[in-house]
Amino acid sequence: MGILPMFRSCFKNIFRNRLRSLLTSLGIIIGVGSVIIMVAVGEGAQREIENRITAMGTNLLQIMPRRMFFRGGQGGGLARPNRLTKTDAELVKAEASYALAVSGVTQRNFTVSGAGGSASIQVLGVEPGYLVTRNWAVAEGSFFGDEDLAARNRVAILGQSSAESLLGISSATGSTAAYSGALGAQIRVGTNYFTVIGILEKKGAGSGGNDQDDVIMVPLDTALTRLMGSRNLNSIAMSVVSKEYMEAAQKEAELILREAHKLPEAAASDFDIMNQADMIDMASETSRSLTTLLAAIAGVSLLVGGIGIMNIMLVSVTERTREIGIRLAVGARKRDILFQFLLESIILSLLGGIIGIVLAFLVCRLLAALGIPTAINPLIVAAAAFFAALVGVGFGYYPARKAAGLYPIDALRYE
Repeated sequence: MGILPMFRSCFKNIFRNRLRSLLTSLGIIIGVGSVIIMVAVGEGAQREIENRITAMGTNLLQIMPRRMFFRGGQGGGLARPNRLTKTDAELVKAEASYALAVSGVTQRNFTVSGAGGSASIQVLGVEPGYLVTRNWAVAEGSFFGDEDLAARNRVAILGQSSAESLLGISSATGSTAAYSGALGAQIRVGTNYFTVIGILEKKGAGSGGNDQDDVIMVPLDTALTRLMGSRNLNSIAMSVVSKEYMEAAQKEAELILREAHKLPEAAASDFDIMNQADMIDMASETSRSLTTLLAAIAGVSLLVGGIGIMNIMLVSVTERTREIGIRLAVGARKRDILFQFLLESIILSLLGGIIGIVLAFLVCRLLAALGIPTAINPLIVAAAAFFAALVGVGFGYYPARKAAGLYPIDALRYE
């Protein structure tokens, strides 16, 4: 039998029992669709995590004091806080050869009041280089400069959520004029009044889901002397010139600070350095592992679908035993019978795979509309379709071989 007549015969037999064929392919449909959806959701989540971590800054290193413990008699281990100072930040800025920008950071929540209301907002004392380290920009107005730091000027930059809660300016309007009207406004942080000189661009949620726009930035020296009453920093933010120098920059910063703190070679560092690239790699690896696990669980449906196809093909062989006997009696070759039943099995699997792919695309679009990030990988789609065909071959071969192995006389006698 030629290829085209064989295809026509296969489709005729499949569509003769449409409902049964659909139910037979249901396992493949669910399996292929589930694999694609699970991987798409996993990769979408991975990209979202990477984007949120990247939004923290460009090639960012964060240096923070490490909490140390010492024995306090019978009381056990007591915490002794270590310290980072502005001198440490200036030293890193002066000596780090891989640094694009460095900023000391001090932060604390304050009750802040403005013309539009009051709220508890995180106030950051930073240096001009902080915008570079955090990959941020000013949407309206300007950022403070070194002269503001030296003079300890009481000027402030507001995030868009802070501008909304303190000055009643909504970022939803997208009006530059509204932001312009905020410039020069007075806000009160604790007992100190600050003049608003800039509004930051919208940043969105951070890696922990916190609102990064609900923030106020003031000059570091002003924050240390007028607000915090301390010389200690919460952290030092450092942006590295290029991603490939992240590890070298981390080692260099560690050496600079160890020398500044006069730590013996055998002593542990009294600070920690968080590498943004390591955070992204760790988050990506975790997300990939979970995605692989979910895809493997969904892939079990393909196995179940293959068993369903084998079952129906065996039933089909039994139902068409006399037809097989007649075809063999009039000259059909055993390989023709084998290929026809095998082709029917493959077509059932491929049709199920195609329907599963279409449903997966529709579900992913629905999830995206609901705010759940998805990223469909074309390679996964191709692999799912190939695996569906492979299931058709693997589980269809035995019924096809059984059909081809029938003796014509026995087949003709079958009732």
